[in-house]
Amino acid sequence: MKAYYIYHSCFVVETENSFLIFDYFDDKRTPEDDFNFKEVLKDIFKSNKHLYVFSSHSHHDHFNRSILSWSSYKKETYYILSNDIKLYTEVKNIYTVGKDEITEINNLKISTFGSTDKGVSFLVEIDGHTIFHAGDLNWWKWSDDTPEEEKEMETAFKGIIKDILIKDVAIDIAFFPVDGRLKENYFCGGQYFIEVIKPRIFVPMHFWDNFNITSLFKKSQATTTTNIIELQHNNQIIIQ
Repeated sequence: MKAYYIYHSCFVVETENSFLIFDYFDDKRTPEDDFNFKEVLKDIFKSNKHLYVFSSHSHHDHFNRSILSWSSYKKETYYILSNDIKLYTEVKNIYTVGKDEITEINNLKISTFGSTDKGVSFLVEIDGHTIFHAGDLNWWKWSDDTPEEEKEMETAFKGIIKDILIKDVAIDIAFFPVDGRLKENYFCGGQYFIEVIKPRIFVPMHFWDNFNITSLFKKSQATTTTNIIELQHNNQIIIQ
């Protein structure tokens, strides 16, 4: 398995028979780039492997309608979109999903879970690998929340994590929010996810351009056996 960080919450994963792209909305070039995403995308279009494109919900930082044009460059493109996303054009091979569903496409099995914001989170099993993408699932613990809001969020978040745990699947790589806007609570969701689910690899996301937060998070989880990836720039190779 190969994995690449693009920007914000977008990742490309390559397996033996497939490419998966999660929550694309933009790609930003930086001097430190390991690759050019536009060139990677061209190579994907030329490949014989299937392309699976995921969008966890309709927020502008997780969904860009430009992805719908990709099927015109590659026939074997399949879209897995949360059912809150509104489509105004007809596109082939679109699968709309809600929470607590199982969808199978070719060699791909997708289990969906809820979110503590919009849409769904994805558990994907493909070519012997298990991948989790949280979308906007997080313990959104804002400093100005009321005690009632705090309790409601904690209950909702931990309930979804329990649903994932009950699935009893070993997760190879998890993409999960570590958002500095939560200030001193930025680590809560990721730490709880690691403690309960114990993914082999944990990759922070949803931090916009605040790469330092990924370093802080890794340091804060020094005792875990999970391999936490420290992201340093856009277009970064995670696993090669």
